[in-house]
Amino acid sequence: MTKRLLICSLALVLAAGISFALPKDGSWTGWVTDTMCGAKGASAKHAGCANDCVRDHGAKYALYNPADKKVYTLDPQEKLAEHAGHFVKVTGSVEGDTIKVKAIEMAPEPKDEAAKPKS
Repeated sequence: MTKRLLICSLALVLAAGISFALPKDGSWTGWVTDTMCGAKGASAKHAGCANDCVRDHGAKYALYNPADKKVYTLDPQEKLAEHAGHFVKVTGSVEGDTIKVKAIEMAPEPKDEAAKPKS
């Protein structure tokens, strides 16, 4: 009986570990910023700076999501320069802190002041 319980517990832990490792599909809304500035660059005024940081300083385009106050690196990076500083909806899958982008589209900015980043 103890052996069976141990095997079932091990199988449960293994299954849970595998499910956490799989990419999770979904959508996220937020500002396209860069990895150097993160949440501080979450505004339309930051577009030029984000493009400069990516082009000249090795930063990557990222999404600041005000819902979870997290910065996600966006992949692939191509075609993101045109969205720098925009509030967007990104559809794709997340692996760790990276969103694998399937689609990106403009979204209405939140009216709730709590959802806006603090400068």
